[in-house]
Amino acid sequence: MAAMTMQEQTSSAEVPASASVPTIVSGHGFTRTGEEVLHVGHVITLARATFEGPAGEVMERDVVHHPGAVAVVALDGDEVVLVRQYRPVLEREMLELPAGKLDVPGEDRPTAARRELVEEAGLDAVDLIELGSFHNSIGFSDEATTIYLATELVPATPLAASIEEEYLTVERVGLDEVEGLIGDGTITDAKTILGLLWTLRRLGR
Repeated sequence: MAAMTMQEQTSSAEVPASASVPTIVSGHGFTRTGEEVLHVGHVITLARATFEGPAGEVMERDVVHHPGAVAVVALDGDEVVLVRQYRPVLEREMLELPAGKLDVPGEDRPTAARRELVEEAGLDAVDLIELGSFHNSIGFSDEATTIYLATELVPATPLAASIEEEYLTVERVGLDEVEGLIGDGTITDAKTILGLLWTLRRLGR
């Protein structure tokens, strides 16, 4: 495989050019010199990448390429709309923001966020504001998630896109409960914690 720098995107499902995500900048003379694809899955691609260090050192790292994701803080007055759904990796239900991956060709992040809000929560929003973006797990994955604040909610017809979503439930939580649910471990999902805390900060609470 041809050599490529850290700045080049190697994911099999590239993040749309219009995406607002944290910029990855190569530094200190590290260069990606090659990559071997080990597995192409439904969502992710697993690869073994080789790098050259500043002094010519050679190192290998297992990397996971991900198309990226979006999440939505749906705010209805003093309540936020969350979903409780089963997560097979953890073998438990999780309380989290409506969210999903960028798996529709040509779809930008705001459109994906609206789609996920409709699919999972049965809601659409008049206003959608970007709160911020973050890299989910920089030790091995290039996944980046953008979180939006949705307000002026209107009913929509939910459409489950997976078996798990067929059984999810929608729950409303008061903004004054958010920090307590994070503090006692009820909410442990990273995107949900970030999105809720960013919302509280934006609202000055």
